[in-house]
Amino acid sequence: MRTIFLTQWFDPEPGAIRGLPLARWLTSRGHDVRVLTGVPNYPGGRVYPGYRMRLWQREVMDGVPVLRVPLYPSHDTSPVGRVANYTSFALSAATLGAALIGRGDVAYVYHPPATVGLPAVVLKALRGMPFVYHIADMWPESVVESGMLEGAALRRMVHGLLSVWCRAVYRQARAITVLSPGFKRLLVERGVPGDKIHVIYNWTDETMFHPLPRDAELARELGLAGRFNILYAGNLGPLQGLDAVVRAAARVRSMRAIQVVIVGAGQQEAELRALAQSVGASNVLFVGRRPYHEMPRISALADVHLVHLRDLPFFRATIPSKTQVALACARPVLMAVNGDAADIVRKAEAGVTCPPEDESRIADAMVTLAESSRDELEAMGQRGRRFYLDEMSLDIGGRYMDGLLRDVGGAPAAP
Repeated sequence: MRTIFLTQWFDPEPGAIRGLPLARWLTSRGHDVRVLTGVPNYPGGRVYPGYRMRLWQREVMDGVPVLRVPLYPSHDTSPVGRVANYTSFALSAATLGAALIGRGDVAYVYHPPATVGLPAVVLKALRGMPFVYHIADMWPESVVESGMLEGAALRRMVHGLLSVWCRAVYRQARAITVLSPGFKRLLVERGVPGDKIHVIYNWTDETMFHPLPRDAELARELGLAGRFNILYAGNLGPLQGLDAVVRAAARVRSMRAIQVVIVGAGQQEAELRALAQSVGASNVLFVGRRPYHEMPRISALADVHLVHLRDLPFFRATIPSKTQVALACARPVLMAVNGDAADIVRKAEAGVTCPPEDESRIADAMVTLAESSRDELEAMGQRGRRFYLDEMSLDIGGRYMDGLLRDVGGAPAAP
């Protein structure tokens, strides 16, 4: 059967775990996968080397045909730039993309952004193509709480408009997949039939993230040698709430072994560096952004992986992708996110959980892990990896997706 992937972001952009890895997996199971996506520009908002803005561009990646359509490249803090980025891809994909991608038995649509629903609905109307809609980020909450919108009136208006749009797209989708039970609960509360929603945990890039030996030279180069390293790797934005982590680190600075390592960049980086200096958190090491291909070796240097988000209600329904990375790499987890993500760590017995934005409890969790024996930490990591392989891996999720896409597309089940 022919399966159309519709997604604004795709390889080589980072984090597209339901992109090329899933496309390759489905191709190996008999799907004829075709991808409709944009010109790569995330996360920097600059077009990648080897690409340029043109009406359309075709390429083949690991045997998967990819059609790229133009968009406005942007991923800054400007609401205008972000809206232009999202809507330009939606319009290009709904016009040029719909005309050029060809027929398909089923479309697999990756949200966010919610504007990708426009080309999905157009493909359904023009080509009779049913679609499975995957929700990886809950809109409108993530937009309204992002800090980009100033003023309560504007936030209410945007919340209302996006809610209406999302509900309309949900009705058009033949099936909806979500990354956590909490997302399913939220959608059911919004009137989406429960039997239409399928929970399929995210996986990670398993070709990169798996247990690796410690690289002593890299540890010395980055300043991680001889310390108990608690690693946060990712965006330094307003939703991550990392000021609480910096303050927690300051509380445990008398334990000289503990070091909080922050790898990444974002809107709050300068503020976090200034905060660390002002509260005396000399045990916080800011590494900055590192090449994506280097992250597996950095992950292997961590004694513990830290996951933290602000204590917002809708975050209790999400599972940050850092969770899968830590579990796949067999590293213990300090999970400072309430809800489904903490439930996974407890179920897997893969680390320690604590409330987010509570610097005292976060500091206590840091100490608990730092005082654990090497054998205890190793056992946490191994239990986490076993949970990942049994519940969250690409093979597990791919089998579920294969069956669902075949069902929606009217194709016989795979042997």
